[in-house]
Amino acid sequence: MKTTFHSASSRGHADHGWLQANHSFSFSSWYKPDRMNFGALRVLNDDTVAPKMGFGTHPHDNMEIITIPLEGGIEHKDSMGNSGIITAGEVQVMSAGTGIQHSEVNKSHDQAVKLLQIWVIPNQHNVTPRYQQISISSLEEKNKLFQILSPNPDDQGVWIHQDAFFNMGNLSEKITVDYQVQKKGNGVYVFVIEGEITINDHRLGKRDALGISETNNIHITANTAAKILLMEVPMAF
Repeated sequence: MKTTFHSASSRGHADHGWLQANHSFSFSSWYKPDRMNFGALRVLNDDTVAPKMGFGTHPHDNMEIITIPLEGGIEHKDSMGNSGIITAGEVQVMSAGTGIQHSEVNKSHDQAVKLLQIWVIPNQHNVTPRYQQISISSLEEKNKLFQILSPNPDDQGVWIHQDAFFNMGNLSEKITVDYQVQKKGNGVYVFVIEGEITINDHRLGKRDALGISETNNIHITANTAAKILLMEVPMAF
């Protein structure tokens, strides 16, 4: 088993006033050559957006973009004609493909939005852009890992153009779960949203992460009540 530990405090931070952004991997003005990606996982941004503020219309292409709100809701609009609010308990994915433009704005007058935005490098380029948004609250199984993303349109959760599998877990203290890697050659980036966990001898707190590869099984114990996100992605792409 090969592991790479990224503490919460080692992430890049950008203070834009209206936006507090934490970057697990090199992004915008924060550049570290040893923190470019974990396999096909290119971006993991942990953002807080102030009330009535947001990201104006901007372009993307050839990237799989996943948004997971943690608190509050953000309004999405795009050049495909999609619009609506994405709230905590939901997940959204955009396959940017040949190119899209979109905006994300916190319409609340008094509540900040906290969200994860994740970019995965696709295994197909110049696909027709697509959009998908679903509730994941109904998928949740307490003290079990539950899938929210895969490469397969018929699977549970959303799907993307990559051999990636995302799972979440809402674990009570002292609960142990095992994760089986679903595709040979994939690695798993485990991100602690809340609480504290142990993976083998690695102790992880809130917003810490551990990249794991060259293994088929991962053993996770919740030291406290914990919420976690597991992102399985190809290591070679």
